[in-house]
Amino acid sequence: MEEGQAITLLKEGDLAGLEELVQRHQVEAVQTAYLIVGDRYLAEDIAQASFLKAAERIHQFKDGRPFRPWILRIVTNDAIKASLRARKHLSLDAAQELKESLAWLRDANPGPEELVDTAENRRMVWEALQQLTAKQRAVVVMRYFLGMKAREISKELDRPLSSVKWSLHTAKEHLRSILGLEDVSGSKSLSKDSPKRDAGGNR
Repeated sequence: MEEGQAITLLKEGDLAGLEELVQRHQVEAVQTAYLIVGDRYLAEDIAQASFLKAAERIHQFKDGRPFRPWILRIVTNDAIKASLRARKHLSLDAAQELKESLAWLRDANPGPEELVDTAENRRMVWEALQQLTAKQRAVVVMRYFLGMKAREISKELDRPLSSVKWSLHTAKEHLRSILGLEDVSGSKSLSKDSPKRDAGGNR
């Protein structure tokens, strides 16, 4: 079944359309939530609730648009809210569990260990990621795990492009500070996400 057909069925009240959309996007939805909240079971709940929310709002969805950005926007926003409510960070044991859970998530994108050039203990990277604010984690996840561009993140989170770029920049600097690293892997692409300054040092 094509995605467009699934959306049409769902708009007609046929839950077979929802089942198809869940099958297509559930793994990435759970992964996105998990990387923000750091809790596997909470991430599953968030993803499930997000699909139900999407089904309730499906008539707001414009035909012809890809469904993935829309559902991931819902997931990301709900994960940020859940993370702010929980206000929890991963312990070292939880970070180890998170790393081991990557197989379960069927991660097809670079893991957080790819964010740094040198990190003897990968758990440090996970801990550092979880020390970012929920909103910082969200933009990092969308940019470096989901491969979205800053402009796409801006559109999906309904935030100014300058705000997204600044969040990426400050998140990168915070990770470097926490890890005591001189640079972060992919710094060239990170630097292009950073706000540009003029000759006087102004943004």
